[in-house]
Amino acid sequence: MSEDAAAVATRTELFDAALIRKLTLNGPRYTSYPTADRFHGGYGIAAYQAAIGSLSAEGAAAPLSLYVHIPFCASLCYYCGCNKIITQEKGKAAEYLGYLYREIAMQVELLGRGRAVSQLHFGGGTPTYLTDEQMDELLARLRADFEFVSDEEGEFSIEVDPRTVSPERIGVLRRQGFNRLSLGVQDFDAEVQKAVNRVQSPEQTLAVLDAARTYGFRSVSVDLIYGLPLQSVASFGPTLDRIIAARPDRVAVYNYAHMPNLFKAQKLINEADLPDGETRLAMLGLCIEKLTGAGYVYIGMDHFALPEDDLARSREVGKLQRNFQGYSTHADAPMVALGVSAISAVGNSYSQNEKTLTAYYERIDAGALPIARGITLNTDDVIRRTAINRLMCNFILDYDDLPLPAGVSGPEYFATELERLKPLEELGLLCVGSRGVRVKMRGRLLIRNICMAFDQYLHLPKVEGPQVMRYSRTI
Repeated sequence: MSEDAAAVATRTELFDAALIRKLTLNGPRYTSYPTADRFHGGYGIAAYQAAIGSLSAEGAAAPLSLYVHIPFCASLCYYCGCNKIITQEKGKAAEYLGYLYREIAMQVELLGRGRAVSQLHFGGGTPTYLTDEQMDELLARLRADFEFVSDEEGEFSIEVDPRTVSPERIGVLRRQGFNRLSLGVQDFDAEVQKAVNRVQSPEQTLAVLDAARTYGFRSVSVDLIYGLPLQSVASFGPTLDRIIAARPDRVAVYNYAHMPNLFKAQKLINEADLPDGETRLAMLGLCIEKLTGAGYVYIGMDHFALPEDDLARSREVGKLQRNFQGYSTHADAPMVALGVSAISAVGNSYSQNEKTLTAYYERIDAGALPIARGITLNTDDVIRRTAINRLMCNFILDYDDLPLPAGVSGPEYFATELERLKPLEELGLLCVGSRGVRVKMRGRLLIRNICMAFDQYLHLPKVEGPQVMRYSRTI
C-alpha cells in the first residue's frame, strides 16, 4: 500500500461518524488523575511539604518542570474558560509580580536553590501582557533560583496572543530564552471572530508565526477551535487551509465546550448561533481529513504534529506524557506551578493555588504558600493514573508497566474495569488480552471514553441533589 493510500486508510478508520454519534458523552480530559474536581480543601501546606520531601528522598537532582501563570488579558474572549483577569490597568501586573516573587522564594526555600529545570511554560491569561522589562526581571529571578538546562535540551514555551505582539517582540522572547511558541488563532473567519470578541487578521497572525521561524524557535504550535458561533464546515475550511499552508509544527483543534454556568463570559455568546451536533461532527472530520492529508500525525485527543516534531517522535518511542498543559515530552518531571490558580504535580500529589487574586495575596501576606486545595494519591490512584496516562499517550496499556500489588495480575486487579470495556471491545474500539489493552485506530478519538472505565471516582455512588455538569463532551 502506498503512503498516500495508507494515510487515507488510517483517516477513514480514525473518523467513524456513526460510532462517535453513538458514544459521545461528557467526560474528563485526563490532564491529571484523579481529576481536578476531586481536589479538596483538606490538602494543605503540610501535605505539599511531604510531597517535596519525597522528591528529596528520590533524588534531589531530578529536573523540574515550572509552570508560571500570568492571568491578565487586555480584552475578553467570550469562549474562554481559563482563569483570567480582564484589565487595562498595567499596574496590576506589577503588583502581581511582587507577590509572585514572594511565592517563588517560598518554593525555593522548600526545594533548595539551584534545582535543575528541564521545562518551563508560561500560560495565562496572556503572558505577553507583561512588558519586555517585566519579563526580563521575572526570568532573571527564576534563573537566579533555578539551574536551567541548555536550550538544546530544554523545552521553554510561552503562549502568545498574536494581537498583543509584533514580530520584533517575538525576537525579544527568543532572546529571553523561550524556544517554543503557542499561538491562539481559533478561527480566521471575520464573522466568527466578531461573535466571540476576538478579531485578529490572518496577516497579523501569520507574521508572528513567520517571525518565530526567523528567530529560531524550535517549535510553533497553533490552537484552533471548532463549534464556535456562526462556524460551518464551509467557513472553517479556509482557516484550516491557511494554517496548513503556514506549516506550524503542531496544531491543536479543540471542541468548544459551551458551559455558561461555569464560565460567565460564555453567557455573552448567542446560543442560537452555535452549530448543531452534526455540523460540529462534520467540522471534526474536515480537520482530520485536511491535517492528516497534509502529513500531520494524529497524536491523541485534539493534537496533531509534523512527523519530525518532538511530540510525534516521543509518541513513536512511547515516551509521550500528559499534564495540565496537554501532551508533553517532559511531563514526567515534577511540576511546580507558580501564580494564581496554578496546579502543581509533585510526587504522588496535586495541589492548586488560590483562584482569586485577593485570596492569593492574603495567603502570601500571611507568609504561607497560597495552596487552596489538592489531593494526595493513594496506591490505587497511582496505579490508575499510570494506566490512564499510558492509554491517553500510547493507546496501549501493558500490565507489566503498572505498580500492581505483589501476586495480583492485571486482569484480576481490573476485573470490573474490563467488564465495563466489553461493550467498547464489541464495537471494535480496542482489544483486551492477558497482558493488557490495545486501542485500535477507530477507538483513538474516543480514548476518553475508554479511560473513563478505569476512573474509580466516576463510578462512586451519586450524591443526591442537583448535579453540575463538570465535563465537556468527549467528542
